[in-house]
Amino acid sequence: MTNSKWSQLLFLCIITSTLFLNSINVAFATDPFVEQEKDRIVSALPGQNFNITFKHYSGYITVNEEVGRTLFYWFIEADHPDPTSKPLLLWFNGGYGCSSIAYGEAEEIGPFRINTDGKTLYLNPYSWNQVANILYIDSPVGVGFSYSNNPSDILNNGDKRTAEDNLIFLLNWFKRFPQYKKTGFFISGESYAGHYVPQLSQLIVSYNSATKQDSINFKGYMLGNALIDDFRDQLGIFQFMWSSGMISDKTFKLLNLLCDFQSIKQPSESCKKLWEIAYKELGNIDPHSIFTSTCHANDNQRVKRKLSAGRLRRVYDPCTTKHSTIYFNQPEVQRILHVDPNHKPHKWQPCSYDVGINWKDSPRTVLNIYRELIPTGLRIWIFSGNTDAVVPVTSTRYSINALKLPTVSPWRAWYDDGEVGGWTQEYTGLTFVTVRGAGHEVPLHRPKLALTLFKSFLAGTSMPTLKPLTLAASY
Repeated sequence: MTNSKWSQLLFLCIITSTLFLNSINVAFATDPFVEQEKDRIVSALPGQNFNITFKHYSGYITVNEEVGRTLFYWFIEADHPDPTSKPLLLWFNGGYGCSSIAYGEAEEIGPFRINTDGKTLYLNPYSWNQVANILYIDSPVGVGFSYSNNPSDILNNGDKRTAEDNLIFLLNWFKRFPQYKKTGFFISGESYAGHYVPQLSQLIVSYNSATKQDSINFKGYMLGNALIDDFRDQLGIFQFMWSSGMISDKTFKLLNLLCDFQSIKQPSESCKKLWEIAYKELGNIDPHSIFTSTCHANDNQRVKRKLSAGRLRRVYDPCTTKHSTIYFNQPEVQRILHVDPNHKPHKWQPCSYDVGINWKDSPRTVLNIYRELIPTGLRIWIFSGNTDAVVPVTSTRYSINALKLPTVSPWRAWYDDGEVGGWTQEYTGLTFVTVRGAGHEVPLHRPKLALTLFKSFLAGTSMPTLKPLTLAASY
């Protein structure tokens, strides 16, 4: 058995015994539904001038009592008369060090979107809580509103501790929301969540094997534009930038020659200089979405609502992160969201600089976890917006090909409202979907297509095909 397996087994033994002792204490402590009600958001959010028919909650879950390491969450129930009948999804953003509330909730899959003034909200018509309960957490500690009583914790995050804290968070969250314990549970995310999600999934599978009685009803995970394998990710970036006409032939050849991400973790000085040349050749574009505009100072005036076929729609807004920074720094917003005034950040940021530059451990690949989890029968989907140059579709295809999985259903287009939404291929144990015209944050750039994708994932069905045309009678 490898050292990592021994470490994982020891962690699970500690967790299992701790949870057993805690469960005895909980039986004589506060009713979880009382604690749950304390976290319920009963007032309208600041700037919310529309009614909602679903409940939502926010608060803290402690993952380490000894040092007071605590993760902030926002839970939004499904918009359904019986939300417990709908699946439960845990969403992660990446970074490392970026808030799932800043990105996942506020600009991607959540119901509450922020207007250009940074102070008012509008309802997202393609929110994923139409079909599932969505749980967002600020992970790891130091991100968003999550905190620790030990300041050094923020400087000592890494993949291993993040996965362990996320499992403890989840187990403790189910204690507060026991009505969801038997609900079908899924995990999703994007970017560096390409590490968080499979690593947490691996721990959940091991935990379920170790404790049959208190197992999590884990069904599978779905990842978008995800970091999977350092070497293949970089190889795919070079390929995508060159084939999209953004870098020169010379730079492409030298990148492949001098940037050896297969055998080393840190790029050489010559490789770093080549990256500088490549980014100069790219010009002033957003590499997360190469065909859309970047955020400018006057974008608040340019982003307006427009009428389309009698229906109000919105132009793509490249400044969404700027709006969320204004919104979540408002004291009244923090009060409504139950942010602890004694532990709130001096200034809320969508991503933590301190967490990002002090990351301690990050394996070069998580393909080994895929190889371990695919035989377990989990539903595993990978999706990719095909206009992202940060973790492009080419990188994802290289990583999937490295798994050498048999093809179940060959490459084909999938459709939404009669138009090609992207392309898909199904393998034994894994489904791959591309989303046409989407960047790094697929639900931000193509919200309707992202919701179609999510519905298919939850149902475990293939992506939609083009419906055959119905010919009118000629007589």
